[in-house]
Amino acid sequence: MSPALLSASSVDAPDVEYSLLAPMLIVFGVAAAGVLVEAFVPRRYRYGCHLVLGLGGLVAAFVAVVALAGTEESAVAGAVAIDGPTLFLQGTILLVSILAIALIAERRIDRVGTGDSDTGRGVVGRADAFAPQASAVPGSVAELEATRAGVAQTEVFPLTLFAVGGMLLFPASNDLLTMFVALEVFSLPLYLLCGLARRRRLLSQEAAIKYFLLGAFSSAFFLFGTALLYGYSGTVSLPGIADAIASDAGERPLALMGAALLSVGLLFKVGAVPFHSWIPDVYQGSPTPITAFMASATKVAAFGAMLRVFYVALPGLQTDWRPVLAAVAVLTMLVASVLAVTQTDVKRMLAYSSVSHVGFILTGLIAGSHDGISSTLFYLLAYSFSALGGFAVVGLVRGPDGEATTLSQWAGLGRRSPLLGSVFALLLLAYAGIPLTSGFVAKFAVFQAALAGGALPLVLVGVLASAIAAFFYVRVIVLMFFAEPHADESVVAAPSVGTTVAIAVAAAVTVVLGIAPQPVLDLADSAASFLR
Repeated sequence: MSPALLSASSVDAPDVEYSLLAPMLIVFGVAAAGVLVEAFVPRRYRYGCHLVLGLGGLVAAFVAVVALAGTEESAVAGAVAIDGPTLFLQGTILLVSILAIALIAERRIDRVGTGDSDTGRGVVGRADAFAPQASAVPGSVAELEATRAGVAQTEVFPLTLFAVGGMLLFPASNDLLTMFVALEVFSLPLYLLCGLARRRRLLSQEAAIKYFLLGAFSSAFFLFGTALLYGYSGTVSLPGIADAIASDAGERPLALMGAALLSVGLLFKVGAVPFHSWIPDVYQGSPTPITAFMASATKVAAFGAMLRVFYVALPGLQTDWRPVLAAVAVLTMLVASVLAVTQTDVKRMLAYSSVSHVGFILTGLIAGSHDGISSTLFYLLAYSFSALGGFAVVGLVRGPDGEATTLSQWAGLGRRSPLLGSVFALLLLAYAGIPLTSGFVAKFAVFQAALAGGALPLVLVGVLASAIAAFFYVRVIVLMFFAEPHADESVVAAPSVGTTVAIAVAAAVTVVLGIAPQPVLDLADSAASFLR
């Protein structure tokens, strides 16, 4: 090769890779800039800087994803795959993250609180969901002084952006080591964010510790699975593992054990039964904007990684993993639906609802076909918006001790605030899969794909679980519109522009995908092709 050609190739190759990685690089760059803002910008200017950086960076990253539409290439020596599922999932993550940033940026003055910093009594503070001083002991003088001074937590913005960057890399990872790095990059900020709730600080910190400990265990399972699959195939590349399995290059039990341990780590992240125990506690204790973010974006990223592992690395073991995942899906749908009926806390009820939806999404994944991939992609898009909208509504209902999450406090809410009650009822009906909502189309798509794949029993269980789930969704609607208000009456806080936009967009997407879903279904169908 001539010196001129060598020079050209050495210059052009990095440019190609940088363009493929543009969405992730933009988000990580903005997150790093947020750290510099925390270090050098005066406190009174930080909020505005973070808001501009966060929203601007996420919008720019989404534009970069759109610009890459139709790309099917690999980058970083094959460690990152930019293909249809990657771009579809990255676009979904970025859209819901933009709405999540709007929720996190809520900074209204709150006149509801009447208690100490742990219970909410006695201190009139701010309505933002985050503790004024994360390092202060709950109930301490330092925390009370920070609350009275109106100190606002701003490091949540770069932490959230680092989590988003990891989520963008997770479904794009084309080898197991890159996937593990992405897993830790988005998990570590979430461990911190879960412990930053302004009220009920001890519950929030307990949630963070539980999430951290169980997350560490799941990461260990993932690494053990990676080691066994490397021992079997001699590579951590997903296509390389698939080729080794197809050629029966090693001891098959080693591959099966590796796939099983890897699956445990991924099933923990999506919250499937029996690896779901962290979800109700973490969703209940975390700041509600972070709960909304986790229920939407985290689930999309984790299922994206699952799709890539099972469809790119382990298609040769399909006869082995399909029955196991089918059993997990059945347990997830039934156990979560039954436990949701018994809940008296709205956030815990929605947490179990989120777990039950994991079972429905697994139904599409188990189909093992192109239609299974496309229906799973559509379900993730539809559910992520409705989940974020549901938790955003919960954050606006407030009682004397902060957020009113006890179901009895929601009695008569629909009559006191018809618009908010109607939006929440719409989102609950979407969770239940009622026609003319995005939930119905999503469930119909995954059930159709599962039927085509020969999983009729799984579909029947899904229909039964949907019927059980409809009971507790309708129960909340009846409580809001037909029950007499509780003595401890809740109020609806006036939302900021960002929260209003987030709820409005979530409701609009739920309706539009229920009435005219075909363009998005076609987009998911065209995106359902993995790069090998």
